[in-house]
Amino acid sequence: MNQESFLTLLKERFDKHPNRHEGIQWEKVADKLRKHPEKLKTLLKMEESGGEPDLVQYDKKKNAFTFYDCSIETPSGRRSFCYDKEALNSRKEHKPKNSAIDFANSMGSKILNEEEYRYLQTLGEFDKKTSSWIETPPSIRKLGGALFCDYRYGTVFVYHNGAESYYAVRGFRTSVTIE
Repeated sequence: MNQESFLTLLKERFDKHPNRHEGIQWEKVADKLRKHPEKLKTLLKMEESGGEPDLVQYDKKKNAFTFYDCSIETPSGRRSFCYDKEALNSRKEHKPKNSAIDFANSMGSKILNEEEYRYLQTLGEFDKKTSSWIETPPSIRKLGGALFCDYRYGTVFVYHNGAESYYAVRGFRTSVTIE
């Protein structure tokens, strides 16, 4: 997909979900994206893996726009991954194809943390049938665990699992900020 057709797709999503970015003019966002083609490339990778990225925050002081994956369920092209490289390397058999942290890094994005995940849920209802790995504090990761979230019964739930685990309905969401 070329740059202009992708910008058109992003604008359509932007227009469809005005509650995610009230008071922000698309042309300012598009100008910023054109000035940062590496970030546009990251957004395209998020899109190609099922993330449906959309603008969710604007930092006026920094003049920075932040996009999150806004697919209703965890991105389809990023499921069945364990948490990180250490977890992937610890599996002796039935290894997943990748880890959430490594794949996010390869896209140029970062995995959402708990605060960001909770913020996302104020913009809609996401992960009602799936779950998403979130950034895990080093103290938990050091003990072999990792955190994930989902949205059930009108509530965000935060859970733990072994970092090496992976499931067909668990993926991860990412963000990218353009300054």
